[in-house]
Amino acid sequence: MTLFAFLIAFSVHAEKLPNITILATGGTIAGSGATSTTTVGYTAATVGVQQLINAVPELSKISNVTGEQVFQIASESMTNEHWLTLGKRVNTLLAQPNVDGIVITHGTDTLEETAYFLNLVVKSRKPVVLVGAMRPGTALSADGPINLYNAVLIAGSPEAVGKGVLVALGDQIHGARDVTKTNTSTPDSFKTPELGMLGYVQGPKAHFYHVSTRKHTVETEFDISNLSALPQVDIVYGYANMNPVALNAFIAAGAKGIVHAGTGDGSVAAKVKPDLAAARKNGTVIVRASRVGNGIVARNGEANDDELDFVVSDTLSAQKARILLMLGLTKTSNTKELQRMFYMY
Repeated sequence: MTLFAFLIAFSVHAEKLPNITILATGGTIAGSGATSTTTVGYTAATVGVQQLINAVPELSKISNVTGEQVFQIASESMTNEHWLTLGKRVNTLLAQPNVDGIVITHGTDTLEETAYFLNLVVKSRKPVVLVGAMRPGTALSADGPINLYNAVLIAGSPEAVGKGVLVALGDQIHGARDVTKTNTSTPDSFKTPELGMLGYVQGPKAHFYHVSTRKHTVETEFDISNLSALPQVDIVYGYANMNPVALNAFIAAGAKGIVHAGTGDGSVAAKVKPDLAAARKNGTVIVRASRVGNGIVARNGEANDDELDFVVSDTLSAQKARILLMLGLTKTSNTKELQRMFYMY
């Protein structure tokens, strides 16, 4: 090859844009309000995926974008069935050689949960980035367009390969396992307290400074390809003067697992402990988590987990512990194996 031909070939290769598929599920990023100052009380999930793409023409400069409308819902209505449908579609797309990455637009209320579910079931090292907005597109200073641009930029970035499912809001990059929504309405709501975000988007580049040490995506043992449903797992919230009424109602309704979001270090109230112990003896798996939001739930700390045959959530929030327990129960009901999973993922 002549030097001229090499330079031409190199130039074509350098200008090749990544192929990114945007899967739209609804949420505030697809919402609209009555006026430009309506930042609460708007209607979520009114704008279709192509309209979202058209609103950010700069996307064409950084990627070859295609879009699919998977759902059109407010994310508080996300279900296990939605997750299975979405996870299977993501795996199908990522198996195609002409798809380099995926962006999922999502409502912020359960975005962290969907992200963690996908972090456990996606079977590819290609980037998957969830993105949302705290203000509808009709609002002054709407954050959706720049968040979407950043998410597409991350999804097409070689630096994002193999880092698990990511969340992009407010020019920041977070890991699916540890990110959480921290405020009801402000644009800087998404944070990774204590353990820290993974990086930033600045200018035309994603900058990574941290990675998660927990196994994810291709490294997990979970396979949803033949699943049509997930085991029922419910969350019981701890509080002063707690009673076992909600717990026993969930058990009666068929819960295969219960996540107890206890006070402090996952403490269990005296009124509730006998019912939790009875539920475990009758076959329901009990996971002790904490309502605090940060820190490790110590095994055999606030309860004798070995004696009671309970599992502890490690640092997972109750809502994410529920997801891991559901997937774990598709593999085993052995509490030692389930505890291994909580320390691994």
